[in-house]
Amino acid sequence: MNIAIVGASGAVGQELLRVLDEQKFPVDNLHLFGSTRSAGRKYSFRSKEYEVKLLQHNDDFKGIDIAFVSAGGSTSLEFAKTITRHGTLMIDNSSAFRMDNDVPLVVPEVNGEDALIAPRNIIANPNCTTIQMVVALNPINKLSKIKRVHVATYQAASGAGASAMQELVNQYSELIEGKSPTINKFAYQLAYNVIPQIDVFTDNGYTKEEMKMYNETRKIMHAPEIAVSAMCVRVPVMRAHSEAIWVETESPIALEDAREAFAVAPGVVLLDNPEAKEYPMPLDIAGKDPVYVGRIRKDLANPYGITFWTVSDQIKKGAALNAVQIAQYILSHK
Repeated sequence: MNIAIVGASGAVGQELLRVLDEQKFPVDNLHLFGSTRSAGRKYSFRSKEYEVKLLQHNDDFKGIDIAFVSAGGSTSLEFAKTITRHGTLMIDNSSAFRMDNDVPLVVPEVNGEDALIAPRNIIANPNCTTIQMVVALNPINKLSKIKRVHVATYQAASGAGASAMQELVNQYSELIEGKSPTINKFAYQLAYNVIPQIDVFTDNGYTKEEMKMYNETRKIMHAPEIAVSAMCVRVPVMRAHSEAIWVETESPIALEDAREAFAVAPGVVLLDNPEAKEYPMPLDIAGKDPVYVGRIRKDLANPYGITFWTVSDQIKKGAALNAVQIAQYILSHK
């Protein structure tokens, strides 16, 4: 396989290199691309050094089988035709094409078969919070169709990139030294704070991040009837997002059935032992592959509802790993 990574110097690009190696993905030739700022940088992959090439409108993608693209929506929109015109499959991590009818939006554990039909040679990787949630929703939906989902997210600094992680570290240092914290990546100081805004607000009062969860969940699960309401919050955690989820199903679900469904679901790890204070936390989950589920309870406000807590590394499963799993699914079904 001839593989390319566009945006190789970013947090997701670097994670893609690690995940491709961890997953033993077949890579015969690797090509790294980036902006003028990152072109010329060198990275090691499987004991060989690769130099980042400048992304240009040329024939550099001729002969490349799969391009993992994580360089932002504007770059994806500008270069999609350049990347795909010679037959390269573009697995895109931005929001540029997610809601296009002719671009599949894929989480392999939920709708992997959608990846097999990509008329534009583009497959969209969903938003990190959506990926995490639908992996957990899928086993419940198999027990009884989901009617409504309410979700509150607790999103780590890493969701805004490597520079955002560094900004959080710097803010703590600056505050300890009595300095005013530097604020570039977030609307406000994140250290010692939570910010109930991720992305910009839309006309209905929800942010774009919250509307992504609404729209993408329905597309991935092939369920336009599911009502999804999200509140997305940035918290001073370095890496791994958390979500509190309330689900209403058509029929009541016994807790024992829900736990069993989570326990056997692909991509899910059940960690639900409240008596021993065992439940998922970002501190423990960062760097791991699965979506962890715990705190499973009946919803006291709804006889058809259950509620649970999930944690997942959004750079890994929420971005790089899911993209690689899409490619693995396609290869395994050829």
